[in-house]
Amino acid sequence: MTLRTAGCVLVVFLWSVAVVLGQYVWSVKYTTQRICVLKGSTVDLFCSYTYPRGKVTTTFWFTKMEAGKEPKDLGQNPEYAGRLEYHGDKKKDCTLRITDLRERDSATYKFRFITDQEGGKYYGDPGVTLSVTALQVKVTPAAKGQKTLTCSTTCTLSNPNPTYIWYKNGQQQHFRTSPSTNTQSTVTVKTDTPVL
Repeated sequence: MTLRTAGCVLVVFLWSVAVVLGQYVWSVKYTTQRICVLKGSTVDLFCSYTYPRGKVTTTFWFTKMEAGKEPKDLGQNPEYAGRLEYHGDKKKDCTLRITDLRERDSATYKFRFITDQEGGKYYGDPGVTLSVTALQVKVTPAAKGQKTLTCSTTCTLSNPNPTYIWYKNGQQQHFRTSPSTNTQSTVTVKTDTPVL
Protein backbone atom coordinates (compact mmCIF):
# COMPACT_ATOMS: atom_id res chain seq x y z
CA MET A 1 0.00 0.00 0.00
CA THR A 2 1.41 3.35 -0.94
CA LEU A 3 1.83 6.17 1.56
CA ARG A 4 -0.79 8.21 -0.28
CA THR A 5 -3.38 5.41 -0.08
CA ALA A 6 -2.62 4.82 3.61
CA GLY A 7 -3.13 8.53 4.30
CA CYS A 8 -6.55 8.46 2.58
CA VAL A 9 -7.63 5.38 4.53
CA LEU A 10 -6.55 7.02 7.81
CA VAL A 11 -8.48 10.22 7.00
CA VAL A 12 -11.63 8.23 6.12
CA PHE A 13 -11.29 6.17 9.31
CA LEU A 14 -10.90 9.27 11.52
CA TRP A 15 -13.84 10.96 9.80
CA SER A 16 -15.99 7.84 10.38
CA VAL A 17 -15.05 7.78 14.08
CA ALA A 18 -15.95 11.48 14.40
CA VAL A 19 -19.34 10.90 12.77
CA VAL A 20 -20.11 7.90 14.99
CA LEU A 21 -19.05 9.74 18.15
CA GLY A 22 -21.06 12.79 17.13
CA GLN A 23 -24.21 10.68 16.95
CA TYR A 24 -23.81 9.26 20.44
CA VAL A 25 -23.19 12.10 22.87
CA TRP A 26 -25.06 13.53 25.83
CA SER A 27 -26.44 16.92 24.87
CA VAL A 28 -29.29 19.36 25.36
CA LYS A 29 -29.62 22.22 22.88
CA TYR A 30 -31.84 25.23 23.49
CA THR A 31 -33.13 27.15 20.46
CA THR A 32 -33.01 30.46 22.38
CA GLN A 33 -31.05 31.17 25.55
CA ARG A 34 -32.79 34.44 26.54
CA ILE A 35 -36.51 35.22 26.29
CA CYS A 36 -38.46 38.29 27.45
CA VAL A 37 -42.26 38.05 27.42
CA LEU A 38 -45.24 39.87 28.88
CA LYS A 39 -46.97 38.92 32.10
CA GLY A 40 -50.11 36.86 31.39
CA SER A 41 -48.82 35.53 28.06
CA THR A 42 -47.64 32.05 27.01
CA VAL A 43 -44.10 31.01 26.13
CA ASP A 44 -42.58 27.93 24.49
CA LEU A 45 -39.08 26.89 25.58
CA PHE A 46 -37.80 24.90 22.60
CA CYS A 47 -35.04 22.34 23.02
CA SER A 48 -33.76 19.02 21.73
CA TYR A 49 -31.57 16.34 23.29
CA THR A 50 -29.41 13.34 22.39
CA TYR A 51 -27.94 10.46 24.38
CA PRO A 52 -25.66 7.50 23.61
CA ARG A 53 -27.89 4.50 24.28
CA GLY A 54 -30.68 3.05 26.36
CA LYS A 55 -34.21 4.25 26.91
CA VAL A 56 -35.27 7.55 28.47
CA THR A 57 -37.31 6.89 31.61
CA THR A 58 -37.72 10.38 33.08
CA THR A 59 -37.79 13.90 31.63
CA PHE A 60 -38.39 17.20 33.42
CA TRP A 61 -37.52 20.89 33.63
CA PHE A 62 -36.16 22.63 36.72
CA THR A 63 -34.97 26.05 37.85
CA LYS A 64 -32.96 25.35 41.01
CA MET A 65 -30.15 22.91 41.63
CA GLU A 66 -28.34 22.39 44.92
CA ALA A 67 -24.93 20.72 45.03
CA GLY A 68 -25.24 17.00 45.64
CA LYS A 69 -29.03 16.96 45.31
CA GLU A 70 -31.29 15.88 42.48
CA PRO A 71 -33.10 18.93 41.03
CA LYS A 72 -36.86 19.13 41.56
CA ASP A 73 -39.33 18.69 38.71
CA LEU A 74 -41.20 21.95 38.01
CA GLY A 75 -44.29 19.84 37.39
CA GLN A 76 -44.34 19.08 41.13
CA ASN A 77 -44.22 22.77 42.11
CA PRO A 78 -47.71 24.04 43.14
CA GLU A 79 -46.88 27.51 41.74
CA TYR A 80 -46.91 26.03 38.23
CA ALA A 81 -50.03 23.87 38.73
CA GLY A 82 -52.13 23.80 35.57
CA ARG A 83 -49.69 26.08 33.72
CA LEU A 84 -47.05 23.65 32.39
CA GLU A 85 -47.45 21.67 29.18
CA TYR A 86 -44.65 19.30 28.20
CA HIS A 87 -44.71 19.10 24.40
CA GLY A 88 -41.61 16.96 24.09
CA ASP A 89 -41.20 13.22 23.79
CA LYS A 90 -38.89 10.66 25.32
CA LYS A 91 -36.71 10.54 22.22
CA LYS A 92 -35.30 13.95 21.26
CA ASP A 93 -37.79 16.83 21.71
CA CYS A 94 -37.95 18.56 25.10
CA THR A 95 -40.17 21.58 24.40
CA LEU A 96 -41.97 23.09 27.40
CA ARG A 97 -44.91 25.52 27.32
CA ILE A 98 -45.69 27.79 30.28
CA THR A 99 -49.05 29.60 30.27
CA ASP A 100 -50.42 32.55 32.25
CA LEU A 101 -46.91 33.84 32.96
CA ARG A 102 -46.21 35.68 36.21
CA GLU A 103 -43.31 37.95 37.04
CA ARG A 104 -42.10 35.44 39.65
CA ASP A 105 -41.68 32.89 36.81
CA SER A 106 -38.55 34.83 35.78
CA ALA A 107 -35.69 32.33 36.16
CA THR A 108 -33.22 30.16 34.26
CA TYR A 109 -34.92 26.94 33.11
CA LYS A 110 -32.98 23.74 32.41
CA PHE A 111 -34.01 20.37 31.02
CA ARG A 112 -32.99 17.06 32.65
CA PHE A 113 -33.42 13.51 31.45
CA ILE A 114 -32.64 10.11 32.94
CA THR A 115 -32.14 6.86 31.03
CA ASP A 116 -32.27 3.22 32.08
CA GLN A 117 -28.46 2.99 31.82
CA GLU A 118 -26.16 3.16 34.85
CA GLY A 119 -25.09 6.78 35.36
CA GLY A 120 -27.50 7.80 32.61
CA LYS A 121 -28.46 11.24 33.91
CA TYR A 122 -27.89 14.54 32.15
CA TYR A 123 -29.03 18.15 32.19
CA GLY A 124 -28.26 20.92 29.74
CA ASP A 125 -26.39 24.12 30.47
CA PRO A 126 -26.73 27.06 30.14
CA GLY A 127 -30.53 26.69 29.99
CA VAL A 128 -33.07 29.33 28.97
CA THR A 129 -33.21 32.58 30.93
CA LEU A 130 -36.83 33.74 31.00
CA SER A 131 -37.72 37.32 31.96
CA VAL A 132 -41.41 38.10 32.52
CA THR A 133 -42.26 41.80 32.41
CA ALA A 134 -45.35 43.88 33.09
CA LEU A 135 -46.21 46.98 31.06
CA GLN A 136 -45.48 50.27 32.78
CA VAL A 137 -46.99 53.62 31.75
CA LYS A 138 -45.17 56.86 32.46
CA VAL A 139 -46.81 60.30 32.01
CA THR A 140 -44.61 63.34 31.32
CA PRO A 141 -45.46 66.92 30.31
CA ALA A 142 -44.92 67.71 26.63
CA ALA A 143 -45.67 70.88 24.66
CA LYS A 144 -48.21 73.33 26.11
CA GLY A 145 -51.51 71.57 26.69
CA GLN A 146 -50.10 68.11 26.00
CA LYS A 147 -48.80 65.03 27.82
CA THR A 148 -46.57 62.24 26.60
CA LEU A 149 -47.55 58.70 27.59
CA THR A 150 -44.83 56.07 27.38
CA CYS A 151 -45.67 52.38 27.74
CA SER A 152 -42.52 50.35 28.37
CA THR A 153 -41.17 47.01 29.52
CA THR A 154 -38.26 46.15 31.82
CA CYS A 155 -36.57 43.94 29.21
CA THR A 156 -36.38 43.74 25.42
CA LEU A 157 -39.35 41.67 24.23
CA SER A 158 -38.43 38.58 22.23
CA ASN A 159 -41.08 39.52 19.66
CA PRO A 160 -39.21 42.03 17.45
CA ASN A 161 -42.45 43.70 16.26
CA PRO A 162 -44.97 43.84 19.10
CA THR A 163 -48.32 45.58 18.64
CA TYR A 164 -49.18 48.18 21.27
CA ILE A 165 -52.87 49.04 21.66
CA TRP A 166 -53.85 52.10 23.69
CA TYR A 167 -57.13 52.27 25.62
CA LYS A 168 -59.06 55.10 27.28
CA ASN A 169 -61.88 54.15 29.67
CA GLY A 170 -61.85 50.62 28.24
CA GLN A 171 -62.20 51.83 24.64
CA GLN A 172 -59.45 51.25 22.09
CA GLN A 173 -57.89 54.50 20.90
CA HIS A 174 -56.26 55.25 17.57
CA PHE A 175 -53.62 57.76 18.62
CA ARG A 176 -50.81 58.73 16.31
CA THR A 177 -47.84 57.12 18.04
CA SER A 178 -44.10 57.42 17.69
CA PRO A 179 -42.54 54.38 16.02
CA SER A 180 -42.84 51.48 18.47
CA THR A 181 -39.96 49.23 19.46
CA ASN A 182 -39.79 45.96 21.33
CA THR A 183 -39.25 47.93 24.55
CA GLN A 184 -41.72 50.84 24.32
CA SER A 185 -44.53 52.77 22.62
CA THR A 186 -44.97 56.54 22.99
CA VAL A 187 -48.01 58.73 22.29
CA THR A 188 -48.63 62.45 22.87
CA VAL A 189 -52.18 63.50 23.84
CA LYS A 190 -54.01 66.69 24.78
CA THR A 191 -53.96 67.53 28.48
CA ASP A 192 -57.74 67.21 28.74
CA THR A 193 -57.55 63.58 27.59
CA PRO A 194 -57.94 61.36 30.68
CA VAL A 195 -54.89 59.16 31.14
CA LEU A 196 -55.71 55.47 30.87
